[in-house]
Amino acid sequence: MELTDDLLLRYSRHILLPEIGVVGQARICDAAVLIVGAGGLGCPVALYLGAAGVGRLVLADGDTVDLTNLQRQIGHATAAIGENKAASLARSVRAINPEIDVQPIGQALANTALHVAVAAVDLVVDASDNFATRHAVNRACVALGKPLVSGAAIGFSGQLAVFDSRLGSSPCYHCLFPDHADEPELRCAEAGVFSPLVGVIGAMQALEALKCLAQAGAPLIGRLLLWDGLQADARVMKVPRDPACPVCGPATVQAG
Repeated sequence: MELTDDLLLRYSRHILLPEIGVVGQARICDAAVLIVGAGGLGCPVALYLGAAGVGRLVLADGDTVDLTNLQRQIGHATAAIGENKAASLARSVRAINPEIDVQPIGQALANTALHVAVAAVDLVVDASDNFATRHAVNRACVALGKPLVSGAAIGFSGQLAVFDSRLGSSPCYHCLFPDHADEPELRCAEAGVFSPLVGVIGAMQALEALKCLAQAGAPLIGRLLLWDGLQADARVMKVPRDPACPVCGPATVQAG
């Protein structure tokens, strides 16, 4: 898109960065992103992507705002208690940047609806809070060739990775975390979560998404970042693609 004088001013601090510039900002403004989850991670992701000028943001969440969410879910106000999270977060994003298109989907995406939503965007950010959704989103992204920025946070610990199955070197989420339906998972409601942790991981998800959209730097593809907030310690592990992966393996891709 052609950036108007007002948009050049709004995004001037991006444009000053040689890695972004006018061309990179135009790519951001032309992009469409689906954010799955409008909670602790989804809030900072949506607010930063909206502020940065992503042209179309689709926010999907079937949950409603609860008093216990407000300790960390910074896209929701106390007055939004009882309101759908996607609608509440969309209003907060529009308040920051009315120049972009924000589309809330007030339901959990699954099956055909998930594939339709993924097919209509350039990149997906997984800000969900359960393995079933993460695996479903991953399968849709692999099937449709969309890059996926995945994050998770619990207690004081968080993790972040970027997957892009269009690249031969990139694993998918299933390569890293095989789908074991009987495996127990921790939820914030049972284990607790440190308030700024979701902001740290969510901001890094937004950072990786914008790098992918602007084609700047080296996205976290084939690597897993582990953040220990209690000890202020970060580790990055290499994650290879699993040639026998039932989701992104060569046999699966050829069959699809």
